[in-house]
Amino acid sequence: MQSIAMDELPGPIVEKLQIFPKPESEHPLTAHAPVDKYYAALVTGDLRNLQVLIDKYYEDVNVVFEINKDELEWQVKSQASFGLSGLWSLEYKRELTTPLCIAASHGHTTCLRHLLFWRADPNLAPGGLSALHEACAGGHTDCVELLLEHKANPNLLSDEGLAPLHLCTKQNTLGCAKLLVKYGAKVDLPSEDTQETPLHIAAKHGLYEHAHLYLRYGANVDKKNSQEETALSVTCGQGKNVEDQEIYLQMCRLLIMYGADVNTTDEEQKSPLHKACKNANYSLVQFLLQTKADVNAIDYNGSSPMACVLQTAAFKQELRPHLTVQTLLNYGSQKIWPTAFVKVLRSCASVPEIIEILFNSYSQIPIPEKWIEAIPEEIFQRHVTFYESVFKLSCRARCLQHLCRFAIRKKFGHQCHSLIPLLPVPKSLQNYLLLEPEGILL
Repeated sequence: MQSIAMDELPGPIVEKLQIFPKPESEHPLTAHAPVDKYYAALVTGDLRNLQVLIDKYYEDVNVVFEINKDELEWQVKSQASFGLSGLWSLEYKRELTTPLCIAASHGHTTCLRHLLFWRADPNLAPGGLSALHEACAGGHTDCVELLLEHKANPNLLSDEGLAPLHLCTKQNTLGCAKLLVKYGAKVDLPSEDTQETPLHIAAKHGLYEHAHLYLRYGANVDKKNSQEETALSVTCGQGKNVEDQEIYLQMCRLLIMYGADVNTTDEEQKSPLHKACKNANYSLVQFLLQTKADVNAIDYNGSSPMACVLQTAAFKQELRPHLTVQTLLNYGSQKIWPTAFVKVLRSCASVPEIIEILFNSYSQIPIPEKWIEAIPEEIFQRHVTFYESVFKLSCRARCLQHLCRFAIRKKFGHQCHSLIPLLPVPKSLQNYLLLEPEGILL
């Protein structure tokens, strides 16, 4: 690799860089040591210049860099320094690091190998992160392997209480994770602050292969974090976007295959189904119900899964939340209390499919005048055909076909989802019995 000229370096890097030897160093730095060139060689992976600089100036490769970042932060000055109860001042962030950490963070394996040859300490972490942490965060598999071969501790915790496995948060870190567990990384090691295991991290980021790896190495599938969440609970809280839902469904399938408790609850007594419903994740909701999730579980605030989807439906229309409502009812969810229907209108009027599905879950429901007031005029005009059909029913009974549907559904109860498709009737009639919305009430 070609060496880099000093005038090619960004000004702030040169100006804000300081370097300190370890106190026990036998090779103190001279006043003329080219600190900036040393740093540039590490950042750019310039092995030739690095070799020259180490031979001439830096035989102690465990020196510590101090880098002042451009980002400002508030610092608390001690009472001893100012004779006051305390003083806040605005200063540039300072970051301590080592040559080994810099090379590892940039994925420069040849430089890393040279530093290790000169006995760089792979577990030195003056800034809180060791070289192994840095290599894992960057997904630099070759660097991770080299560090582990030189006795880097795979379970070393950073200043924030994170092991290297906790920093494997992207798809490109799978190779790093495989090496870590091969060299003895503990797959159930919790982080100090949130008590999250690597499996929680994989679940949060939708890393299926990572999760599969940890489970194969014996990870406890139902281990809980500081919020009493298991990996399944974390998974069901994700998938907020359409493009992510398939990823988290596959993660959910994997965890259930390894015996995850589908009705586990967190510190707020929310089950995985509560969280999937809040995200209007229809496919995940359906899978959880198929695996015996409690459709009527109540959380600490008294909310059911049905309530969770109704509370967020208006903000998640692109996810077609009516499918989740329909599925819950077909699996035996309790209906909305008739007197509370006006609240549903206020929150879900912009999703008329939900109103239709819920309305059709009753044989007949009274329609008070205050229902009209609950629907904003703009939304009423946008869905005028549907809402006019609703209010026409205020003075007449439902049709015989609907009453027959209600009777059949009442007979089948929580097995509507499985029994109705078995009926020897046309598919269109099965859909009608399963509360498929039609855009109008009769």
